[in-house]
Amino acid sequence: MKKLTGLLMAASILLLGACGTGDKKEDVGSGADKKEVVVGLDDTFVPMGFRDDDGELTGFDVDLATAVFDLTDTKVTFQPIDWAMKETELDNGTIDMIWNGYTVNDERKKKVLFSDMYMQSYQVLVTKKDSGIDSLDQMKDKVLGAQEGSSGYKIFTEQPEVLQDMVKDNDATLYASFNEAFIDLETGRIDGVLIDSVYAEYYLTKMNKLDQFNLINSTFAQEGFAVGVRKDDEKLAEKINEGLAELRDNGEFKKISEKWFGKDVTID
Repeated sequence: MKKLTGLLMAASILLLGACGTGDKKEDVGSGADKKEVVVGLDDTFVPMGFRDDDGELTGFDVDLATAVFDLTDTKVTFQPIDWAMKETELDNGTIDMIWNGYTVNDERKKKVLFSDMYMQSYQVLVTKKDSGIDSLDQMKDKVLGAQEGSSGYKIFTEQPEVLQDMVKDNDATLYASFNEAFIDLETGRIDGVLIDSVYAEYYLTKMNKLDQFNLINSTFAQEGFAVGVRKDDEKLAEKINEGLAELRDNGEFKKISEKWFGKDVTID
């Protein structure tokens, strides 16, 4: 009987322990204290983060993140993620930050702590020149494409009067990556793609197809890119901000900008 009582008590302790910790979020610590940090990115988002012809991760944000953490001898690992799940990956501790043309907006501010903004971009509508579509109002009853989880799709739904109210089904066909959207645009499955200007210009230039497409400026507000970290990781955000400031001061930020864009995109 004594042995049975002991077993029951042990089982109760284990059960109470499980109940007490089941809903507790694991403390993953500050990325600022780690000797190796993990950056989450969409590995198809040229020129910010993508795979080159050899399959190696490269890009503007890859170079910039590496340069920031080189200042403190911190190793950086780049982890491709499902862009639609980026905040979940961050919250779970799978990655330490989101750094990949990540647009600052009010909804995301509720989920992550942003670094200082380091670059600006804006949304453009890309159409084929032979489509005859060279303005937003010509997208009436046409099929639009966008990336799932992108800032472009979010602003598209938040300001429906700009484009959503006129396109077919009052919505966009969503893609896991812009590469897939461009394939469908070229084959005529969709009529236009709403996309970050930096991606559109770089991708079409590198593919020698810039003269085959229209890049139509939208009336959506200009956007700012920043790094997203966990809400309680102020130390990491501060470390990133200090690194960005130092790279601006020593001219390295400008060098990286000119390498990828042919101009200095630095903002204060």
